[in-house]
Amino acid sequence: MCLAVPGRVTEVYEESGTTMASVDFGGVGKKVCLAYLPDIEVGEYVIVHVGFAIQRLDEESAKETLATFERMGILTEELAGPEEQVARAAQEAGR
Repeated sequence: MCLAVPGRVTEVYEESGTTMASVDFGGVGKKVCLAYLPDIEVGEYVIVHVGFAIQRLDEESAKETLATFERMGILTEELAGPEEQVARAAQEAGR
């Protein structure tokens, strides 16, 4: 599954000429490309899809969406790194 997930920008920086951000997704931090939203500032919320911030989002909506994803049990799945995804797939195959 591949969802667009809201997160809070904690840092904005340049990397190889591209505006990037550190984004917090309910306690999980990820590096995100801001090419589509280069004027985002620290503290704002964005919706992230496949590593790209694609839209601004207000704080209330972001927190509500994160809570819903958490209740559904899909937040951890969406934010897992490659190693975690491989381990989860191996665990599922062993059932």
